[in-house]
Amino acid sequence: MAEPLPPTRSRIPGSGLAKGLAVTLRTMTKKTVTAQYPDAQPELPPRSRGVIGLFEENCTVCMLCARECPDWCIYIDSHKETVPPTAPGGRERSRNVLDRFAIDFSLCMYCGICIEVCPFDALFWSPEFEYAETDIHELTHERDKLREWMWTVPAPPALDPGAEEPKELAAARKTADKLAAEAATAAEAAELAARTAEQAAQPEPPAGGTTTTSGTTTDETTGTTSGTPEPSKPSDPQDGAS
Repeated sequence: MAEPLPPTRSRIPGSGLAKGLAVTLRTMTKKTVTAQYPDAQPELPPRSRGVIGLFEENCTVCMLCARECPDWCIYIDSHKETVPPTAPGGRERSRNVLDRFAIDFSLCMYCGICIEVCPFDALFWSPEFEYAETDIHELTHERDKLREWMWTVPAPPALDPGAEEPKELAAARKTADKLAAEAATAAEAAELAARTAEQAAQPEPPAGGTTTTSGTTTDETTGTTSGTPEPSKPSDPQDGAS
């Protein structure tokens, strides 16, 4: 048997209006949070998706960003150049040289896929968003303008104290330590060679020398003294007469 429904309370006429007015009164007493833009610039978080900056030196023209873009708003042109061998007897290599890198922000949906798939960190988010134009064609930013947005990219957040050191820094530190050790070894070898040359330039003392003093020669090896004795003075005749 179904339980009977509880009796409904009779609503006081105008209770809903009173609740709405109560919310309005509470809001009226609070301080306004409206920002007077553009006089007051908003404080955006550092990871805001405003515009994309290009770090051209890291771009290898791999075309991953253009291929993965769902809107096909990235345009890249390049050509190949032959690089001479770095060592004698090596072979020449070819590399891609960037001619054009443009992003049409009138088509961009700010999904960030191009930045995520870039394997060499050539694309970055900038929190700048004030780049509206009166002509839609001006929303296609070429590589020179994309490079200017790099100056507005915030610094990356600091790593956690317990995080591992990046592999790039570890490899660079290992190479620097190796070069420093080689330089120290070369400096020690050069100092040892200089000391050896200095010692070789100094004259060596004779193995057995002689010293002559007032007609007497002393052999420093045996310690004997030889030479002509000094002549004796003639006797005074007065001494004998006395």
